[in-house]
Amino acid sequence: MTFEIKNMAVIGVGIMGSGIAQIAAQSGHTTYLYDTKAGAAEQAKQKLAATFQKLVDKNKISAEQATVANKHLIVADQLEELKDCDLIVEAIVERLDVKQSLMQQLEDVVSDTAILASNTSSLSITAIAANCKNPQRVVGFHFFNPVPLMKVVEVIQGLKTDPLIIDALNELARAFGHRPVVAKDTPGFIINHAGRAYGTEALKILNENVCDISEIDRILRDGVGFRMGPFELMDLTGLDVSHPVMESIYHQYYEEARYKPNPLTKQMLDAKLLGRKVNQGFYNYATGEKTGEIPARFVTPLNTYPSVWIAADFPEDQQQLEAYLRQHNITVDTHSEPQADSLCLLACYGEDTTQAAQRFQVNPEHAVAVDLLYGISKHRTLMPSLITKTEYRQAAHSIFNLDGGMVSMIAESIGFVAQRVLAMVINLGCDLAQQNIASVDDINAAVRLGLGYPFGPIEWGDQIGSQKILLILNRIATLTHDPRYRPSPWLQRRVALNLPLTFNTDL
Repeated sequence: MTFEIKNMAVIGVGIMGSGIAQIAAQSGHTTYLYDTKAGAAEQAKQKLAATFQKLVDKNKISAEQATVANKHLIVADQLEELKDCDLIVEAIVERLDVKQSLMQQLEDVVSDTAILASNTSSLSITAIAANCKNPQRVVGFHFFNPVPLMKVVEVIQGLKTDPLIIDALNELARAFGHRPVVAKDTPGFIINHAGRAYGTEALKILNENVCDISEIDRILRDGVGFRMGPFELMDLTGLDVSHPVMESIYHQYYEEARYKPNPLTKQMLDAKLLGRKVNQGFYNYATGEKTGEIPARFVTPLNTYPSVWIAADFPEDQQQLEAYLRQHNITVDTHSEPQADSLCLLACYGEDTTQAAQRFQVNPEHAVAVDLLYGISKHRTLMPSLITKTEYRQAAHSIFNLDGGMVSMIAESIGFVAQRVLAMVINLGCDLAQQNIASVDDINAAVRLGLGYPFGPIEWGDQIGSQKILLILNRIATLTHDPRYRPSPWLQRRVALNLPLTFNTDL
């Protein structure tokens, strides 16, 4: 059987449903609008007509294209009017019983070959289809808000979904101008699942008093290259949305340590400190703009600097630090052991400065660790030990401010902020591939397009260096005994065989 989609319907015409209807109509598909609320479908059509006119005014589409798109939108007053549709996409309330009931109603209306799709973000497609006479026709078709701009859609195959339907929706997504990514029916699918590492690890770092929210956001935004820091992102999304998702995926995976939520977001949710929508979250938005971020601290040049002795886990890190120091006329101590008054700069991975000082056999009072995972071109993270002397802290801070670069000085942490967060992001991406939740290409594309990360998680591991990621995870897991940091078998095998993380096999 082949599935040809010409006529479709969207049930539930809120923001998501209207967005789906917009791209469907613009791609030339006759699209019915239906909503149980009286007048909602007609109102949605009028709003879409206004949207098309705005696109014309901005020269995004022609007046003729707007006219054609409007003609493709049809208001339906009864479910029975959808009987000739090839595809129906529901975008209704996120309740399993309501979605199951709707699917059963639709089976009595549409043809035997019609596809029934759910835009659910968190419910099991298999469960939604469970009471249907023909569960093979039920599929997930999960878009992201705003639909016309978020150019990715998850196509989710339930345990009984016909694979030919997956092919048909992939083709339809491409006709919409979206990138389809095919996902197994697992909690969070690809994008919500992959996104668990970023916020939860940042919250854990905050909970350990490593540094404040401004510093964490600055490191991950300005240093690593995320579009927004994790706390800025949670404020934008709203804790009324993000915290329940954290809890849901944690419980759906039967309390898997990787997804463990943090008590702080529950407290903030209870206090109604939801973020931008109420003008107060991790930051304040009373003026309409973010306020309350603590600015980076700069240290003025010193009259004299100690010589600097360098120890590094990787030769390229040593070379990068030596080049920076010589460029700024800082004396490099090249002895096999540091001189008595040298600053000891330690480029380490997955450990705190105390552990690194002991491993490199240097005086922890002179030691400052530096994170080289994302380089030092724009931003630098420094970590003194508990007993590093003030003059060595100040010297290290000033040295890395000499070219105007931004410095974050954090308290001791087993692994730096960026190391911990990136290792968790990449490791989770590897786990998704190991579980065959999606292909490597689809995981990478989904995260880039759906979460806005600069790289997909698996390709990011190759870009940074998979050996470094594995080292970070192994050291943190050994020092903390926390199972959340256990390395994925996908990661371990490819590092052992010196293969790229993106290497795949059909065996």
